Amino acid sequence: MQVIHKIADLRALLSAQSDICLVPTMGNLHAGHLSLVKLARARHACVVASVFVNPLQFAPHEDFATYPRTLDQDCQVLTSGGCDVVFAPSAQEMYPQAQAYTVAPPAALAETLEGAFRPGFFTGVCTVVLKLFNIVAPRAAVFGKKDYQQLLVVENMVREFNLPIDIIRAETVRTADGLALSSRNGYLNEDEQRQATQLSATLRRVAEGLRAGHRDWAELEHAATESLRLGGWRPDYIAIRRQTDLGAPAPDSALVVLGAAKLGPTRLIDNLEL
Repeated sequence: MQVIHKIADLRALLSAQSDICLVPTMGNLHAGHLSLVKLARARHACVVASVFVNPLQFAPHEDFATYPRTLDQDCQVLTSGGCDVVFAPSAQEMYPQAQAYTVAPPAALAETLEGAFRPGFFTGVCTVVLKLFNIVAPRAAVFGKKDYQQLLVVENMVREFNLPIDIIRAETVRTADGLALSSRNGYLNEDEQRQATQLSATLRRVAEGLRAGHRDWAELEHAATESLRLGGWRPDYIAIRRQTDLGAPAPDSALVVLGAAKLGPTRLIDNLEL
């Protein structure tokens, strides 16, 4: 496995490759990321993983400065998954000048849920992902379902810009007790680690209510939100939405239940498709 830091070096290395699959990450990798790499490895000849903490998707009050940067450890994880190339650029390499041109996804998709609580987040995501696509020129890219809204935003960007890239959806990897794996789980103390499973359990109860025929969406969302609040969480949202576009639920539409909440100082997100 080769580790590349410069765009020109990466392009030179990949110039003879025609079947590249990209796995974009921000590093601090865990078993969930490893599953993305293995999925890419199973489908494509050359696997490139990017490791880049993107400043454009962090608000001033968020954890950009303290986000774990663990490249040596990440390379061990990526090697075990069969990755061929790691692209680990500096911020200066990715943004040699202030990024004046950005990709702003439509408000209906990008300013609800995560976008409502993290203004500008999806503009930062789309901009860096488009830059990575232009640098790597992959045939495919793997994105996890845990970041469900991000997945839809990227899929729509690829479709609307007619990019010749297949987006591969990867299932969320969980611990035995249901906690979705996340780099931010490392911020949780021992007690919070035990409490953290309440988020996925809450989403499962909402899903069970929907499967049982309950159609008072607002009541299900409110009850789940209050349950988390009583458990010591600070919920941002529990929402029942259409899988296709995160619009308001409708009878006979495929649904997804999404949640975001803070436990102590740590903000966790999760979702469950029905």
